[in-house]
Amino acid sequence: MLLHVDEEITFRKLEILLAFMETGNLARAAEKLEISVVSVHRALHSLETGLRCALFRHEGRNLHPTEAAHALAEVAREVLRTMSEGIRATREVAGYSADRIRIGSLYSLTSRTVPQLIMGMKLRKPDLHTELVLGSNAHLLQKLRDGAIDAALMAIPEDVSDVESEPLFEDDIQFAAPVGSPYSALDQIDLSSCAGERFVSLSEGFVTYRGFVETFRIAGFTPNVVMKTDDIFSLMNLVSGGVGYTLLPGRVRGVMPQKVQLIPLQPRYLMRQTIALNFLRTRERDPNLLALLSVCRLAKAELG
Repeated sequence: MLLHVDEEITFRKLEILLAFMETGNLARAAEKLEISVVSVHRALHSLETGLRCALFRHEGRNLHPTEAAHALAEVAREVLRTMSEGIRATREVAGYSADRIRIGSLYSLTSRTVPQLIMGMKLRKPDLHTELVLGSNAHLLQKLRDGAIDAALMAIPEDVSDVESEPLFEDDIQFAAPVGSPYSALDQIDLSSCAGERFVSLSEGFVTYRGFVETFRIAGFTPNVVMKTDDIFSLMNLVSGGVGYTLLPGRVRGVMPQKVQLIPLQPRYLMRQTIALNFLRTRERDPNLLALLSVCRLAKAELG
C-alpha cells in the first residue's frame, strides 16, 4: 500500500531542500534560488511538518542536516529527475518544443508560401525537422485541435476562441476559364450571366468552396456543379480540360496550367480570403511556434 504524501511536501520544497544541502547555508541557498532566506527556512520547516520527523539540528542560527535529511535529499534528486524527464516526454508527445514541427497547409499554398516558410525555419532552427500535412480548412482545424499538427497555414477560422491567428496575406477569388473561352476577352466577369454554364468545385470544408458558395449566392443562382475534387491542382486541370468553369484564389496564378486563365469578378462579387498561420492558444509559448511566428512576420512583405 502506498504511503499518503502530505500536501506540505511539494516539488518546489524538495528543490529548496537540495539547494540548501548543496550550499550548506540558508543565505546561499536563497541566493541560488533567487528567493528570501525566510522562504528557504519556511520551506525546510514545512517539510519537517509534512514528514513528521526532524530533518535538521539547530545550533544557534545554523541548521545542520540529519541522516534523515540526507536520505530525503537522495530520494528528492531521483524524484525531480524523473519528473523532469516526464515533463519533457509529455511535451514532446504534445509537440511542445520537440525536435520536429508539424505544419498543416492548404494545397494552394504549397507552391510559394510553404517552401518560403520552411526555408526560413531551416535558417532559424537548422536541427528542427519539419513535417507537412495537407488538407482542407475543416480538416486542418480538426487536426490542430486533436494535436496531430502544431500549426496550420489556412484561412482564419470563423467563430473560434481556442485558435490564435497571425495573418500573412489577403487573396481575392477570381473566375477561372480555359484560354480561348467566350469569357477570355473580358476584363471582368458578371457572374449572373453565367447561369447556364457548367462548373467544377472543391469539396466542402475548403475555404475556397465556402467563397464559391457565397459568391454564387450574391449572383442569385445555384451553379450547375458537374464535378467536385479534394485537390485544387486537379480542379485547375478540370478547367483546363473544359469540364467546367470555377472560382479560384489569385495565389494559384503562378502554378496554373497554361490553358487556364484567371479573370477578375465584378466588384459586387468580391470575395476575399485572409490566409494566416493558425495555432492553439494553449501552445502560444512553444519555442518552435514562436520561431515559426517570427519567420511568418518576416515573410509577410514578400507574401502579400
